[in-house]
Amino acid sequence: MKILTGPCVLEDRDTVMRIAEKLIPLSENKRVEFYFKASFDKANRTSLDSYRGPGLEKGLKLFEEIKKQFGYKLVTDIHESYQAKPAGEVLDILQIPAFLCRQTDLLVEAAKTNCTVNIKKGQFLAAGSMKHPVEKILKTRGIDEVNYETSDKNGVWLCERGNVFGYGALVVDMKNLIAMREYAPVIFDATHAAQVPSTGGTTGGNSAVVPSLAKAAAAVGVDGFFFETHTDPSVALSDGPNMVQVDELYKVIDDLFAIQDVLNYK
Repeated sequence: MKILTGPCVLEDRDTVMRIAEKLIPLSENKRVEFYFKASFDKANRTSLDSYRGPGLEKGLKLFEEIKKQFGYKLVTDIHESYQAKPAGEVLDILQIPAFLCRQTDLLVEAAKTNCTVNIKKGQFLAAGSMKHPVEKILKTRGIDEVNYETSDKNGVWLCERGNVFGYGALVVDMKNLIAMREYAPVIFDATHAAQVPSTGGTTGGNSAVVPSLAKAAAAVGVDGFFFETHTDPSVALSDGPNMVQVDELYKVIDDLFAIQDVLNYK
């Protein structure tokens, strides 16, 4: 099972390293393909005054320190095409944010790196539309056929985090998980699926529903899970309301394995 987890954004060094240390037992779990995820720049914050992160240069140095100390494989978002090359020299997975999943130049530059590319489905798109971003990555890498096997072999994943509806919440249509697996391995983003976008100038959320959403996705069948986590979500500088406290994350993951074992999923 692929597990992508870490703080939403790179905060101060001590906080980030403390979270990374808490995740050591998960990284050592033989059933887990573990990736440490955080953003060096949250370029799509609701408010101009919200914390965005340390930026590309400082962020990559901190990622290098995490890799050196813990040996983790690393994931981060990129928002602009020029970020792909330097980030790709340090990171193992480049993540395309949901609002940017159709941006051809960004996808092409990510595809030119040696990284796996994890494309988040836009909240405004149907699952079938995600064939086209996958195709852009694969064609850039010299592959014409779009299916699960070619994407898995050539480092292309899709990520589901729900769709926006008129009442201001994200709703996960579990059929999307089935549909998108025709094109690529699918990661379910359980914490962002619990978001309530732009609540009073910030993004809110309900972390209490994260375990249930993750278990539902495990029952449908996915290739991995994305969780944002923190030692104390109440003081997190981004996405605290929908984060899972790091100690509680282990129980959620145990439940996911139990579901997969019952259903005999790999």
